[in-house]
Amino acid sequence: MKNMPIPSRRPRAAFTLVELLTVIAIIAILAAMLLTALQGVKSHALKVQAHLEVVQIANAIEKYDSDYGRFPVSTNAQFAASAAGGDFTYGWVFNSEAGPYSVETFLGSGIVASNAEVIAILMDNTNLANGVNAGHIKNPRQTIFLGPKMSGYDPLVPGPPEGGVDVNGVYRDPWGNPYVISMDLNYDENCKDSFYCLSKVSNRTGANSNPGLNGLSNPDTSKADNFQYHGKVMVWSAGANGKIDQNDPADDKENRDNVLSWQ
Repeated sequence: MKNMPIPSRRPRAAFTLVELLTVIAIIAILAAMLLTALQGVKSHALKVQAHLEVVQIANAIEKYDSDYGRFPVSTNAQFAASAAGGDFTYGWVFNSEAGPYSVETFLGSGIVASNAEVIAILMDNTNLANGVNAGHIKNPRQTIFLGPKMSGYDPLVPGPPEGGVDVNGVYRDPWGNPYVISMDLNYDENCKDSFYCLSKVSNRTGANSNPGLNGLSNPDTSKADNFQYHGKVMVWSAGANGKIDQNDPADDKENRDNVLSWQ
């Protein structure tokens, strides 16, 4: 009896070049969509972190004021506030469309006062900010009002800035830019920030209209650049782009992504 030959299997056809390229293209599209989604999630997470931090700073300052009956500032800042009309802004030099723009209350030294001395006092650190709290002079009860992470970032060393408190004591947002802090040092229950007071920034419609943007208002409409927050403390970040614009409304262009403690 003859054995029947077993038919050989037909070899499986390989992917054609067109099919292979199509698969690669689909994978690339899916990867791009996933990357975009992940970037969006990360961007949102950083914004949430920044908002949490500005609120923590504002709450820590108010707790310090409640405990000591004064704000966590140096004598120089207090004098400068009196000369400027009562309030004080610890700021920074930010990028804008018109070039570098300084957000600050002028101390007369030619140097923009960063938030370092406020943070040193709130952390009860005796070394940072040129020893503004040396010997716990500004925080004699040695209370830790704020406990931010220390980043170890040194502005003199090349590399991207990091969030957290740097080696100089400056508290930076998640994108590496210093937080701006303003306080009501004349205790009139209105806080005037040197950037958000600007009519071009906070004015909603007509000249010195009330209410302005972000809930700010002008208590004396006879004065320009007089928009204020009805409260004691304002803390804000320049957002992901790290830029501001003194000639645009707060809800437009470079100012739109700013993160505010009072919002």
